Amino acid sequence: MEAISHAGAAVGVRTDHGVVLAAEKKILSKLLETGTSSEKMHKLDDHLGVAVAGINSDANILINSARLTAQRYLMTYQEPVPMEQLVQTLCDQKQGYTQYGGLRPFGVSFLFGGWDKNCGFQLYQSDPSGNYAGWMATAIGANATAAQAILKTEYKEGMTLLEAKQLATKVLKQTMDSTKLEAEKVEMSEVGWINAETKENVEYRVLQTKELTALCDEANAEAEAKAAAGKK
Repeated sequence: MEAISHAGAAVGVRTDHGVVLAAEKKILSKLLETGTSSEKMHKLDDHLGVAVAGINSDANILINSARLTAQRYLMTYQEPVPMEQLVQTLCDQKQGYTQYGGLRPFGVSFLFGGWDKNCGFQLYQSDPSGNYAGWMATAIGANATAAQAILKTEYKEGMTLLEAKQLATKVLKQTMDSTKLEAEKVEMSEVGWINAETKENVEYRVLQTKELTALCDEANAEAEAKAAAGKK
C-alpha cells in the first residue's frame, strides 16, 4: 500500500459512451530517457484497458496473466471475455498471494475500463488484497482521497466522452505537485465506440500528444481563470 500511495495518481471516469483512464507520468530525472511505450496504461484486449498505480514490475506479471486469460477465453468461446469475469480471475490470483508465508502481495492497484455485451461500459478498481468494486468514477495512487473528493463533486450522469476526458485532466491538474500540467507528464486512454452512430464495435485507444496538449492547456487556462477570479 505504501508503494501505491507514492505512485503517480490514476483516474477513471465511466460514461454511457465510453470509459476514460488517465494517469500521472512521473519523470524522476531530466537525464532519464523516456520510452515510447506507456508506463501506466496497458491494453488487455480490444475492449479492455487498465491503468496502474504501484510497482510496475508486479503489474507486468498480472497484466500478462490477464492477457493470456482473455485470449484463452476468446479461443475457447469465440467471443471476448466478459469484463467482470476477467477482473475476478485476476483478483483471485492477487488474493492467493496474501494467504501463505514466504509470499508477498502484489504491490499494485488497478483501474480497469472496458465494455462487454452483458453490462456495457464498466469501470472497476482493485487493490493488493484482491478486493474489487465497480465505480462511475474513482482514483488510485498519490492524493487519491483528494482526487475522489473532486470526482464526487464534479461527476455528472450523462457526461460525454469529451467531458470525461476534461474531468480526468482537471483532477490530475489539481492533485499533481507541479503548478502547470504538461502533456509529457500525463497518459490517457479511452475505450469507446469505433462508430458512435452504429455502436457496433468498441476499441481501446491511447490519446496522442496533440490531444493531451489541448486538454492540458484547457485545464491550465481554467485554473488560471479561477485563481484570477479569486484574487478580485
